[in-house]
Amino acid sequence: MAFSLDQFSLDGKVAVITGVGARGNSIGRAYALGLANAGARVVLADLNRDGAQTVADEINALGHEAIAVGVDIADPDSTRAMAEEARKAFGGVDILVNNAALMAELVYTPMAELVYTPAIACSPEEWNKVMTVNVTGALNCCQAIVPLMRERGGGKIVNQVSGGAYPAASLYGISKLALVGLTTTLASELGREGINVNAIAPGNTMSDAGKSLTPDESPFRKMLDMIVVMRVQGQPDELVGALLLLCSPAGSWITGQVLHVDGGWILRP
Repeated sequence: MAFSLDQFSLDGKVAVITGVGARGNSIGRAYALGLANAGARVVLADLNRDGAQTVADEINALGHEAIAVGVDIADPDSTRAMAEEARKAFGGVDILVNNAALMAELVYTPMAELVYTPAIACSPEEWNKVMTVNVTGALNCCQAIVPLMRERGGGKIVNQVSGGAYPAASLYGISKLALVGLTTTLASELGREGINVNAIAPGNTMSDAGKSLTPDESPFRKMLDMIVVMRVQGQPDELVGALLLLCSPAGSWITGQVLHVDGGWILRP
């Protein structure tokens, strides 16, 4: 069959996106709007249900279909309840975007300090919290949603990782590199069932959270100025094209991959 732009259409599909409750200019909001504009009915899930409802109202006002669901992705029972709400509202799920994570809440701590002088670094509790949300939370969502995908004969899972995992140089980076491992493992396990599992690794994205973490005068921004080959900063909307490729029939032969959208920060063969 010859390629057609219709292969990017998500008409008739149902998508669950986590981490859509942040106010303002967020990646979760951009993802939700992008999937809805491509034709998907969307379930916007977040610990902050009111924030997710704000985005759902915006999408519904555009003539699309969206609902907001409160979820704690660290709690398997909560993610199963999220899946059930998606089933009740739209009959099932075809797409899962694991976007929720702890990032802006974190403070960079050298790992040597974490290991040898925990009194001045993050505690074991902080380590466990980040891993529970950023890695186990994605697994919880997959375990809750995959049965619904099987009922529909397949699906698409997209995990949000980070350029900061290449190489990992912080607790956040370590958690995102672990999520890369979960991505490839699930791709291997689910591929023969018609479920694609991929990841997007954003670069220095100027969401509201990104601006707060990496202002122009920050050392990190200055480092990126020296190594990024194209443009250091991008907007949340600039990630949507990659998402649509991985969620639509156009990307049906892609699985187990990390797609870097970062202006040429991480150069990989």
